[in-house]
Amino acid sequence: MFVLFEESGAFKAGTILADNDSSLQVETSHGKRVKLKSSHVLMRFREPSPADLLSRAEADAEELDTAFLWEVCGDDEFAFDDFAADYHGHSPNAVESAAILLRLHSAPTYFHRKGRGRFRKAPTEILQAALAGLEKKRQQTEAIERLRAELVEGRLPAEIAGMLPQLLYRPDRNRIETKAFEAACVDTGLSAPRLLLKCGALASSYDFHYNRFLFEYFEEGTAFPAFAAPVDPADLPRADVAAFSIDDATTTEIDDAFSVTPREGGGWRIGIHIAAPALGFGRGSDLDAIARRRLSTVYMPGNKITMMPDAAVETFTLAAGRECPALSLYLDVTPALAIQRHETRIDRVPIVANLRHHDLEPVFNEQTLHDHGESPDFQWKRELTLLWDLASILEAGRGKAENSPNQVDYSFYVDWQKDTADGAGYVTISQRRRGSPLDKLVAEMMILANSTWGKLLDEAEVPGLYRVQSGGKVRMSTTAGPHDGLGVDCYAWSSSPLRRYVDLVNQWQLISVLREEAPAFAPKSAELMAALRDFDVTYAAYADFQRQMERYWCLRWLRQHPEGTTFDGKVLRDNLVRLDSIPLMIKVPSLPVLLPATRVRVSIESSDLLDVDIHARYVATLAEPDPAEATDSMFEGN
Repeated sequence: MFVLFEESGAFKAGTILADNDSSLQVETSHGKRVKLKSSHVLMRFREPSPADLLSRAEADAEELDTAFLWEVCGDDEFAFDDFAADYHGHSPNAVESAAILLRLHSAPTYFHRKGRGRFRKAPTEILQAALAGLEKKRQQTEAIERLRAELVEGRLPAEIAGMLPQLLYRPDRNRIETKAFEAACVDTGLSAPRLLLKCGALASSYDFHYNRFLFEYFEEGTAFPAFAAPVDPADLPRADVAAFSIDDATTTEIDDAFSVTPREGGGWRIGIHIAAPALGFGRGSDLDAIARRRLSTVYMPGNKITMMPDAAVETFTLAAGRECPALSLYLDVTPALAIQRHETRIDRVPIVANLRHHDLEPVFNEQTLHDHGESPDFQWKRELTLLWDLASILEAGRGKAENSPNQVDYSFYVDWQKDTADGAGYVTISQRRRGSPLDKLVAEMMILANSTWGKLLDEAEVPGLYRVQSGGKVRMSTTAGPHDGLGVDCYAWSSSPLRRYVDLVNQWQLISVLREEAPAFAPKSAELMAALRDFDVTYAAYADFQRQMERYWCLRWLRQHPEGTTFDGKVLRDNLVRLDSIPLMIKVPSLPVLLPATRVRVSIESSDLLDVDIHARYVATLAEPDPAEATDSMFEGN
């Protein structure tokens, strides 16, 4: 005697070895012996053999029409063998009964299981909904396979073309496009950006990095919404000065300018003039909403995303040949450059020149300043020299005169009209020593203006946004506090209102003090604190993106050189080397154990523009360090 039973969700057949009424000893067709409760037996039979029963029943079950079975069975709960008898019109044999059982069990959409060998047909409405779901799933499976096949072949399906940012940067794994895309990545062995590069969906590796930043911070794009035009205040007093700005060649948001005017009886009246967009629109305006949302201009090599629309920038930028509204700090200084008094005014300032670093630095540098008699003559030499002398005095007054590390700053220029093997954009990276006379001149004038205006707000008990440093930690605050790193009692960013929202807020507050009006942000303003928090987080994120893109363009710069080119650098610690030519630190696994500040030569073996990674090989040791330089280098890599 044989039995059919269910074990672990599968149907099995076997030979009865012992029948103890309530339990059975059974040997399956595979030779395994099991103990069964009699109630677990679905069917007893004498023929065919257990193995033949299952194989023949499975074949017969495939011939049964599930939909027809559903139609002909009753609405009440039933046993499979009773239904087999009704279906066949006679007492069914073991194969016929088992075939019905297998078909009912394999169709849970049509037949709901109610116990061992017992079923009930699914209600019509539930069946229709389930079948619709199955059809939808089938169509989705077909769509996934079609999309996957196209991607594997290197073609971009139209359905995927419209959702590339989501696929790359925030994939929704419930969507069929994402499932197809990830399946294609697995099949091709390519990462998501590499697959899109293969399909032509990404123009270059640069697009991958830039678009990722836009997706996170500018999901609606970089275009500005419609806005009411700012007012150009025409009723301001005209300053009797000839002001000039000092910026690099790519600067369009010119925030600051200077003037040097001789005073009767000796000495000078020095003006620090800051562009005043706060005079053209107020808090709650369209432009305020735009600036509040962006919080800062985003800088990166070869590109930038401005905080305010071009039309607003052009209205207030300190462009040469115009009289521009400004917030001006005037210093009355003696012939010995002692500051006797200062005054802050709102006025209209004639801008006569926009000076550029690349024109000035060949004739205004440390060498020419030390060689007064032999230095070349040029326009603005007298004014620049005077401002530099004053900047040196101000720097010493802050206790920072001896703190001038010999560090280098780097400037990136990208020629987008020139193509390279890595796509559009040929990058040039130039060096300039930090703390040059021009740097010191501008920095000291800005520190003086920001600290002076911070005190002005504090004394008027009008809140502002301050940079505070104590214990080596810098933070933002709505109350004045010392900035130990700069050596000033307080420091309120106020000198870049075209580029930073913090400076624009402080300018509104300063104007309210000067005009004796209610401030835009009252004391303990929740909106002011929210602006501080948002700016702090966003400004840090923008700066991090700038560093990432500088590293990317450093790799592009390396790849512009012929294969096999070597580069010199300095060991920072362990296997970390900083290259001399560009601001790039790289790990060199093959570097031997060397002291920090050791000069070495390395070869670039390969680089990856998507992962922004580089593999370098140690070539030679060029020079051993002196102990003092080795100590400094250990901290540079931190």
